[in-house]
Amino acid sequence: MSLVQFLKSKTFFKQIGLAIIALIVIVFLTMQYLKSTTNHGEFIKVPELTGKSLETAKIELNDHDLVMEIQDSANYNPKYPKFSVIEQYPTAGSQVKENRKIYLTLNPSGYRKVSVPNIVRRTFRQAKPTLETLGFEVGNVTYVDDIGKEEVIAIKYKGETIKAGDMLPLTSKIDVVLGNGKRGSN
Repeated sequence: MSLVQFLKSKTFFKQIGLAIIALIVIVFLTMQYLKSTTNHGEFIKVPELTGKSLETAKIELNDHDLVMEIQDSANYNPKYPKFSVIEQYPTAGSQVKENRKIYLTLNPSGYRKVSVPNIVRRTFRQAKPTLETLGFEVGNVTYVDDIGKEEVIAIKYKGETIKAGDMLPLTSKIDVVLGNGKRGSN
């Protein structure tokens, strides 16, 4: 039998028909298997975790069959309690599959510490923006007898004299002692 005759025969068409039926059955069974194992069409709504403690977030995620993944802590935000969730991804209300990782960003226990710059014997006009750029606040400004008018003589934190290189929390108030331009009494 030649190839052309075989392609026109009933046997060939039966084989093609059986192959198509087998393919349809395999596709149907595969789709049913995937639907049952991937929970097709079933979603879990992500709960709102912002502002909640780490323990509360963990309990809520476990109740919803979700997995918690903690990312690095962000910069300290005083609006939220220490070690509470300040950001989450996916966001609250998103629909996800069970066992999906929810990425949490936590509020650290306080502001990160920053090195105090060397501003002693610099003018107040130079020192103030230097402090503010690093995230410090200028607290009380006092004057003492010193020949350098408006020149920084000393810097203090909570009444204690500090020096360049000391580590203080961001947003700390640094008190500045300036010279008044008068020679001190010897």
